[in-house]
Amino acid sequence: MQLKTTGIVFRSVKYAETSVIADIFTEDKGLHTFIAGGVRSAKARMPYSLFQPMMVVDLVAYYRDDPNAMNRLREMRVAEVWQRIPFDIRHGAVALFMAEICRKCIRETEENRELFQFLIHTLRWLDQTEHPIANLHLHFLLALAGFLGFQPHAEHEDQSGHIYFDLKEGVFTPERPFSSAFLEPAGTGKMLELMSAPLELCHEIILTRSERKALLGKLLQFYEMHVPGFSGVNTPDILDMVME
Repeated sequence: MQLKTTGIVFRSVKYAETSVIADIFTEDKGLHTFIAGGVRSAKARMPYSLFQPMMVVDLVAYYRDDPNAMNRLREMRVAEVWQRIPFDIRHGAVALFMAEICRKCIRETEENRELFQFLIHTLRWLDQTEHPIANLHLHFLLALAGFLGFQPHAEHEDQSGHIYFDLKEGVFTPERPFSSAFLEPAGTGKMLELMSAPLELCHEIILTRSERKALLGKLLQFYEMHVPGFSGVNTPDILDMVME
């Protein structure tokens, strides 16, 4: 069958002399692998630039309803023209981080329009905002966890602010967890602030560079405990280098 849909490129790898294999999260069919021939040639109908991480594209493909199938792309063109993501090093670094996290976490091969729209909305805000974006990747991790089924809920927040986050259990607690995998009250407070803030206001949460780096480390550890096979994230090093 022929599939016409919009998709978000998570990853692409070069194949043979001029071809590309890409993992694309589609609006209609979830995550699937596609192959495109001749895209790295001078006369390519589908430019190689379309296959960069977190590009949003309209595509036409010969599609088989099989999660393990390699689907052949017939046509592809840009659906969202980014102004900052490809050209600004900070915006690009956040987009790369999002792409790597999505590639390691999202495995649905069925329609999930709510998740798709969440990703599109976050990318649009990243590309368009004039506000600082140093907190955006943290907010993204916390929001994405909700779509993946393990977002923590702050039901019993201690009004004194003395509360821990237990990474293994995914719960907030006033008692220091027995496990070594937890977030101290100061970090937990910042986490709660980020969780309660909408994307458009997450830049208002005040975090030092060291606090941001420490919280990111804990959130990635949290993901490792709740997403099978999640490990070896490389883009935080890039974020650390380019963010103030």
